[in-house]
Amino acid sequence: MTRCEVAAPPRFPCSRNPSSKPIQTMSLIQPRTLKGFRDYLPAVMIPREQLMQTAREVFRSFGFAPIDTPTLEHLEILTGKGSDETDRQIYRFQDNGGRDVGMRFDLTVPLARFAAQHIGTLGTPFKRYHIAPVWRGENPQAGRYREFIQCDFDTIGTESVLADIEAVAVINNLLETIGFDRFTISINNRAVLTGLLDHLGLADRSVPVLRSLDKLAKIGREKTINEMVTSAEIQPAQAEAVLQLAECTGEADAIFAKLTEITGGNEKAATGIGRLRDIYEGALASGVPARRLRLDVSIARGLDYYTGVIFETILDDLPAIGSVCSGGRYDNLAGLYTKQHLPGIGASLGLDRLIAAMEQLKLLPSTSTPASVFVAYFDESHRDDYLRLASNLRAAGIGTEVYPESKKLGAQLKYADSHGFPFAIIAGGNEWGEGQCQLKQLNTKETEQISYSHDDPSKLVERLRELLK
Repeated sequence: MTRCEVAAPPRFPCSRNPSSKPIQTMSLIQPRTLKGFRDYLPAVMIPREQLMQTAREVFRSFGFAPIDTPTLEHLEILTGKGSDETDRQIYRFQDNGGRDVGMRFDLTVPLARFAAQHIGTLGTPFKRYHIAPVWRGENPQAGRYREFIQCDFDTIGTESVLADIEAVAVINNLLETIGFDRFTISINNRAVLTGLLDHLGLADRSVPVLRSLDKLAKIGREKTINEMVTSAEIQPAQAEAVLQLAECTGEADAIFAKLTEITGGNEKAATGIGRLRDIYEGALASGVPARRLRLDVSIARGLDYYTGVIFETILDDLPAIGSVCSGGRYDNLAGLYTKQHLPGIGASLGLDRLIAAMEQLKLLPSTSTPASVFVAYFDESHRDDYLRLASNLRAAGIGTEVYPESKKLGAQLKYADSHGFPFAIIAGGNEWGEGQCQLKQLNTKETEQISYSHDDPSKLVERLRELLK
């Protein structure tokens, strides 16, 4: 082709519309999400990220280090580790290499694989936290989705009761730091229940019995007994004995005495009762208020890998939403991947369930911006002044947004108010000429004049810091 020749136009003028049908007449794809999944708008995503940051800070304060693992695992890594129900809930498929893979349903099973693979480098005890999404194909409920974030912390490689006590202290510190005061941490020890089952001659039925018992709060006493009789194939009198243990209530000392009596001196149960007492007393010594601790022998946790202490945390003002932080001790899980004994203890904050609870309790701040200061831009001749002002505030650690269009001031302030900015800065030609700006508190509508210059923004910075506290 010579310099004077013009190339022919391409066959398809727009590569995004290779069909001959005009874009205007093409049918639109309906924008929608899958059942059990949700979008997070800024008003929810901002506090969600703040909660994750709070969790990170609490975990780090106890010495837990961050890790991450892949979303996909070989299917054999995941199946048979939780329960038959969780196996059914795993999202599974064959990848392009023909391998059977699954999406993680929690962060504990991948941790067991991770520890078996890397513990030689990491050493023990190893303390980790992991904040990441997991997937379960279960029926969606209030605060429970098929994709959700878990915030886990675990200690691997020690059976010490101090690790169990620390787990209770972390849960208490975490909920308290988030801003809750009224919550209850229920603790139990599966060894007490398995000791009773051993005493009753039901050691080989422990898994179905404990799964049924875990539904007690949801389905009630009679249905729980019926399910034990049906699914675990035990006698009604045996189911009654299990329920009698689970229904022990009262002061801690009275509960411990009653547990010893009901379990008939079984050695395994006695060991579990002694450890449960150590955890309870150690948690009190760690600063957990007695009003937040509850001995509850009815909780069993539905996952099969728990072997010792187990936790559930209920918000006193919204118990119906279920446990917002659960976990326990699992001393045998890593044994599926390594001959090295790697006992573990940990818990998980149900972030999305907690967000749903905070929405119901109206505890989420009504904001859809992470910035604190809104700078109105209505005098185009001072464009660079607005930009320098915002830059100075950001350099001082104060999040600041400049409105991108020179609209009427009323329209800009309406935008700022609807997005939840606490403060707006207003400066026109007069203010710039006098070395001042107006600082407006949008919730109270109060306005004050403050000295400002690009070379010395200290008075404005100090006032904003004072108000932000």
